[in-house]
Amino acid sequence: MAMNRQHTIAQTASLSGVGVHSGKPAWLTIRSAAEGAGVCFVRADVTDRDATIPALATKVTTTGLGTNLSNSAGVSVATVEHFLAACSGLGVDNVIVELDGPELPILDGSSRPFVELLTQAGLKEQGAPRRVLKIVKPMEVRHGQKLARLSPAHGFEMRVTIDFPTRAIGRQTIRFVMTPGAFAREVAWARTFGFLHQAEQLHAMGKGLGASMDNTIVVEGDSVLNPDGLQADDEFVRHKLLDVIGDLFLAGGQIEGLYEGEQPGHALNNQLIRAVFADETSFAWA
Repeated sequence: MAMNRQHTIAQTASLSGVGVHSGKPAWLTIRSAAEGAGVCFVRADVTDRDATIPALATKVTTTGLGTNLSNSAGVSVATVEHFLAACSGLGVDNVIVELDGPELPILDGSSRPFVELLTQAGLKEQGAPRRVLKIVKPMEVRHGQKLARLSPAHGFEMRVTIDFPTRAIGRQTIRFVMTPGAFAREVAWARTFGFLHQAEQLHAMGKGLGASMDNTIVVEGDSVLNPDGLQADDEFVRHKLLDVIGDLFLAGGQIEGLYEGEQPGHALNNQLIRAVFADETSFAWA
């Protein structure tokens, strides 16, 4: 398939799980979409108002514990980044994502189940050229020690660093270039992580009710509590990279540029995309 063409999926496919924050069952069905449609979430349980939410940075309303979107009718969808990372990594431009509730299922805490779902559905080439956001001058946002930057480059390259005051994580850095097959092989399987001492606080906020060692790497002190341990010593930074890929896909297309992140998070990534679009001299659609 010509990867400079837009792609959708060849057939409908579904999966189910629980929402990591609500703890409630969540069904997700993907359907093909027309050229130029992008990724659109549709809340099938909402019938009294507009239930379609485009996957765009301008629709991001909250970024605490995940990237969450809302439309002008107040309909929302939460924790979209793992699915969007799979779309970016596999080159899926246009797809309808139908949900029966306000949150995507967390599954195993990575993008791998979504990669498998999209692969099962099959990719279908479309006639229109792919939209690529070409970065033509550096743009960055900072918040204390946190940094996110996009600079001109050939292709799509990312360099991400995290630093946590626990020997279970410490300082980790990864460099990644988006090439065919690389996302599924090197990134998709990296699971989300959290800290045991924060669990009670999250539960009191009505968050993290679906989190478990089946879908989260749990850290306490200097130890990983999951009986099977890590899939790789740097699984933590690989998951941060996964989140970056999902968040940046909210630009509305693939990116041609170099992303550099120091302690990045969902809020900083969204601020970076908005900063790019606020300066028309920083980008061009190719």
